[in-house]
Amino acid sequence: MPPQGKIWLVGAGPGEPGLITVRGQSVLSRADVVLYDALAHPALLEACPQAELRNVGKRYNEESAAQGEIIRQMIELARQGKRVVRLKGGDPLLFARGAEEALALAEAGIQFEIVPGIASPIAASAYAGISLTHREVSGSVTFITGSDRAGKEWSPASWKKLATATDTICVLMGMRRIGEITRAIIEGGRAPTTPAAVIHWGARPEQRVVTSTLEHVAQAAADAGLKNPSIILIGEVVSLREKLSWYDSRPLSGKRVLIPRAVEQARDTASALRERGAVPVVMPMIEIAPPPDLAAFSAAVAEMGRYDWVLFTSGNAVEQLRTELLRTGRDARAFGSARVGVVGPKTAEALAKLGIKADLVAQEFVGEGLSSALLAHGTPARVLLLRALVARDVLPDALRAAGTRLDVVAAYENKPLHGAGAELAEKVRRDELDAILFTSSSTVTSTLEALGPDGQELLSRVALGSIGPVTTRALAAAGLAPTVQAAVYTVEGLLDALEQHFSG
Repeated sequence: MPPQGKIWLVGAGPGEPGLITVRGQSVLSRADVVLYDALAHPALLEACPQAELRNVGKRYNEESAAQGEIIRQMIELARQGKRVVRLKGGDPLLFARGAEEALALAEAGIQFEIVPGIASPIAASAYAGISLTHREVSGSVTFITGSDRAGKEWSPASWKKLATATDTICVLMGMRRIGEITRAIIEGGRAPTTPAAVIHWGARPEQRVVTSTLEHVAQAAADAGLKNPSIILIGEVVSLREKLSWYDSRPLSGKRVLIPRAVEQARDTASALRERGAVPVVMPMIEIAPPPDLAAFSAAVAEMGRYDWVLFTSGNAVEQLRTELLRTGRDARAFGSARVGVVGPKTAEALAKLGIKADLVAQEFVGEGLSSALLAHGTPARVLLLRALVARDVLPDALRAAGTRLDVVAAYENKPLHGAGAELAEKVRRDELDAILFTSSSTVTSTLEALGPDGQELLSRVALGSIGPVTTRALAAAGLAPTVQAAVYTVEGLLDALEQHFSG
């Protein structure tokens, strides 16, 4: 028999993946199996690529695993010796069924641990700019569920009692009965003019907030199309939003931004967009593949120490080098006495993860900048350039013209992915995108190829962001002009430019 495993009941937090606890993140990274809820942000699952993922999300009126079946799986997996994370939205014990699951595990003799999470009403109200308590207007808050309990008919009696018993009322899972709930609270003695709010998808880029009075908030939410998952707030504290709103008032808040980058790079870009309140739409139009002539690349890596300089024009080439060093059991010593030059700080950061500090970082984040910076130190005798299979020849031409013996070796290949073209076209036609981020000329050409003959016309309907002049030239070749071009040729610089555009 395998040794018995363990279950971790982990609170995923309210929605923003960065709000999961350090302990929760650590447990996820070591899990064998993850049983996750519908309200846990999908980005959290990137922390456990080694785990088997099981979607057991529970949403009202949608087909999902029965609670008994979820518990059965947990017990079975633990008895198989697995490390199991039960990932639950918000906090696992607040209006969740974590206590039921923990009791079942205890009765079955299964070892478990509860990892608290930031409760959804705490975070959603903060992200909406509403303080649940305030020394001058609210000294108490009540959390209550608006959902029905099996075998018990809904009654307005308890809501009437609650009406004046507490300063702030926070209702979870109450949208199906929001009209009945608000009427009962008014009948219980709460003033119809009491400020009220509905927060939909709190603490996520999709967040929408409607404020009104207790008497009219149900209709206001219906007019705005707000449904679950939403939180209803009632009390004078709601009026604080007028001055404290911060999350959904930023230039990119709620903007749907397409990322056509390869999956490996899209994760970091998506995270940067969420930091600014945008909704990242990841739809890779390219993939980063090993070079066609892998033997030539391996031979070049084996000889790196014999060059005066080794040059990198992207983090992708550095990543392929890391893979090759791991494959051959080598490390940073493979560079020998060679000095290293890179284009831009992001490539330098990628290199630093290998334990190598770049000797030269071009301040102009293009090939021309690297050649000028390198030649300013004199003409090197022998240089190795590791880059994409298809790339501009400005850098090689400049070095060879200066008398350098240059070896250009493909470290990777950008391969176009056209499968998502129809989906992208439909999103554009339905006005489901506010902007597209182009971070390289290859993402431009691949996106246009995926869209087909209508590509130019479709892209002209959306704000286009270009990371720099090379990417802008690729757009111009297709008859398109970028809406914005980054002043600093990095993703952060591109997002800065996009913020300026949307802020007017």
